[in-house]
Amino acid sequence: MMEYSIIPAGDKAVKVWFHDDVSPGLNTTIQRFCDRLEAINIAGVTELVPAFDSVTIYYDPTIILYEDLHREISEIYETPVKNGNYEARLIHVPVVYGGEYGPDLQRVADHNNLATDEVIKRHQAREYLIYMIGFLPGFPYLGGLDTTIATPRLENPRASTFAGAVGIAHEQTGIYPVESPGGWNIIGKTPLHLVDLEADSGSFLFKAGDFIRFFEVSEKEFQEIEKQVNEGTYQLDISKKEVEEDVG
Repeated sequence: MMEYSIIPAGDKAVKVWFHDDVSPGLNTTIQRFCDRLEAINIAGVTELVPAFDSVTIYYDPTIILYEDLHREISEIYETPVKNGNYEARLIHVPVVYGGEYGPDLQRVADHNNLATDEVIKRHQAREYLIYMIGFLPGFPYLGGLDTTIATPRLENPRASTFAGAVGIAHEQTGIYPVESPGGWNIIGKTPLHLVDLEADSGSFLFKAGDFIRFFEVSEKEFQEIEKQVNEGTYQLDISKKEVEEDVG
């Protein structure tokens, strides 16, 4: 069983930290652990926030004490479970690359001595695991970028990056859910809305443990999809991906 620690995170949260390197296997362990926590539904637990190598568990101390929550978490994690495969969501994300939608595509190509078409091809060729949601509401941190298109952040970050921007920063790729300052290399834009801040408690398109695959669309197709998204008629392409379970 993977070693772990449970530590306080203020007076209303605890952090379960897993002593292992960040990897798809560790992410699987974290996602399955969160699934078990949600299924058991510990009284007083209000929110779970998975990250690269940890899960932060928020709770109401008037309902459950830290010591009791600590004990329940340990029992849940240390209870043997049967390993096997499980199905994750694979979400297909349309992107228009280059031009005004991807002002840094040429920079990425030049940095890696590639043609822009080859950068686009390699960016679409992978299925990216969402390790965590953070930085901005709904921002997916994606693992699995082809290292041949990895590119350092901009030396001078932009004061404003548009919502839907698809970017590369070092060996990661991600999508800006809202307009924000940022230093990622923007290679394209998706018409999808990643977050609805007007919904109760916010509504997010992605969650940790999902997979994303990008596919290229023309500017005309982008505009048509954008119209459908705004009208609420766009049918998001979501398939299933079998993942080998690796629960601690």
